[in-house]
Amino acid sequence: MATEDDESARPKDGPWQPQADTLGSFIRMQRQLAHLSLREMAAMTAVSNAYLSQIERDLHQPSLKVMQSIAEALKIPTADLLRQAGVTESDATAGTSGADESGYVDTERAIKTDPRLNQAQREALLGVYRSFLAED
Repeated sequence: MATEDDESARPKDGPWQPQADTLGSFIRMQRQLAHLSLREMAAMTAVSNAYLSQIERDLHQPSLKVMQSIAEALKIPTADLLRQAGVTESDATAGTSGADESGYVDTERAIKTDPRLNQAQREALLGVYRSFLAED
């Protein structure tokens, strides 16, 4: 549980800070969408659940190796996690459309990474989208 002390323990400046708050909440949201507990994700990433909790609460900034491990466990591209962390350019600034090599847009990825949606909206959209695919 976050307390006022947790807030004061957060770094207030540095190169990660503009995106730091969104990175932890993004990781937590993706973990919840994957229906994983912290302990389950810790087992999948070989990172302690205490450290994962601190990452989600923006108390620590994960290394690239840890971010790759988290991305694999969440079944999202590492590039998406790096973009969320502000380490790489967004698709818009990189000049790509979010389409894969075949030209198809990865709709589930777009839904999961859209910062304008809350968790309930993401789950609802994913459910509807998957139901359309199941009918084919």
